Amino acid sequence: MALKTGKEYLQSVRDLGLEAHMLGEKRGDLDQHGLVKPSQQAVAFTYDAAHQPEIQGLFRVESPLCKQEVNRFTHLHQSSEDLVNKVRMQRYCGAGTACCFQRCVGMDAANAIFSTTYECDRKHGTDYHGRFRDYWSWIQMNDLVVDGAMTDPKGDRGKRPKDQVDPDLFLRVKARRPGGVVISGAKLHQTGMLNSHEMLVMPTLTMRPGEEAWAVCCAVPTNDPGVRYIYGRQTSDTRKLEARNLDVGNVTFGGQEVMTVFEDVFVPNERVFLDGEVDFSGVLVERFASYHRQSYGGCKVGVGDALIGATALMARMNGVEGASHIKDKIVEMIHLNETIYACGLACSATGQATPSGNFLVNLLLANVCKLNVTRFPYELARLATEIAGGLLGTMPSAADLDDPVAGPYIRKYLQANPSFDVVDRMKVMRLIENLVAGAGSVGYLIESMHGAGPPTAQRIMIGRQADLESKIVRVKNMLEIS
Repeated sequence: MALKTGKEYLQSVRDLGLEAHMLGEKRGDLDQHGLVKPSQQAVAFTYDAAHQPEIQGLFRVESPLCKQEVNRFTHLHQSSEDLVNKVRMQRYCGAGTACCFQRCVGMDAANAIFSTTYECDRKHGTDYHGRFRDYWSWIQMNDLVVDGAMTDPKGDRGKRPKDQVDPDLFLRVKARRPGGVVISGAKLHQTGMLNSHEMLVMPTLTMRPGEEAWAVCCAVPTNDPGVRYIYGRQTSDTRKLEARNLDVGNVTFGGQEVMTVFEDVFVPNERVFLDGEVDFSGVLVERFASYHRQSYGGCKVGVGDALIGATALMARMNGVEGASHIKDKIVEMIHLNETIYACGLACSATGQATPSGNFLVNLLLANVCKLNVTRFPYELARLATEIAGGLLGTMPSAADLDDPVAGPYIRKYLQANPSFDVVDRMKVMRLIENLVAGAGSVGYLIESMHGAGPPTAQRIMIGRQADLESKIVRVKNMLEIS
């Protein structure tokens, strides 16, 4: 059975021997590093959930590819029910970790590549789909974490890939060797890359004739010697390195973002799934983006659950939970969060089978879902900040609690509802701070805005998918306008 435990996962990623440049130095002990360890624990959560009797049914699914029971994070969706269960699973993980749990990108990339390679083979006579089936079956049987690498640096945004001063500003096929290709470039904002066994490299936009070198999709092991990692900073991230962890906010879990550099990396042909077919680069980008926009209807809702729970608890600790305006604000938070979830479920339930057999989300509703995500979490954060109070930005450090002079003053003057301990109140305040302004806000707010594309990208897709002309025709027919 291809189902690792969290402990087995942690050992497997430790065995990769990954190294990264972090805060000015190169580190290899990533599993022990304070910035990385919480993010690995968040990934381990997704493994352990598959072994918990009360929830494992949501995380385990029979794969038609490898004929084994696999973790849903490696599954190729076979029905609209699969799509719905994906969103339900993501909400559970978001609520349980209060952060990004980093396995969604690879799952979404795999489903997009599966259908795209099938259709590319039918048109061009290539054999990409068979290669990918073999590769993904191996992923499933070994229960691996796969990161999706799509976002290029892009350089001068006013220029196409072939017109950049440096052609590596969009990842490309730089050279060809017997048995494979050599790729060069970088991918930015790579969520959970240092916690992954493999990565799926994809083009970042629709390529045009003359840009074949940039229309590449392939699989690369994360420990390939030609790959370099540079860790991304997060707000208040060095709090994780302090002796006292009360100020961290989310003590156990966290997210991770990395700049990934490909320095003349050789990729064998059996790991290449698109190589110059510009007409399918846009198909791949569009499908991946839509799957990932659906994902946000689950994961961001789960993190929203954690924020709502912390805010409601803080209102109780402050002694104001009975105030009508507080109740109204919390109801508004719930309404916004459930609206996102409703869109995530809707685009899943109305998904359709692709010619390859796996299911694709409703593209219009997936983009509506993500456009809501670019707004509603910010409003949730605003309401949480208002309810929590100004102490959110002025609370003394945990270290001062141990000071013989400052400590007693903190315990005396930060007391609110006497039913709650002062330190417990500080813990909840720090969690809210983490989500609305600290390290957790990267995976919640900034990712809500830019992950899977910024708002303009969703608006463009909504305009394409809304079939405006048919609406105009129906009105004309109703009013008998020729």
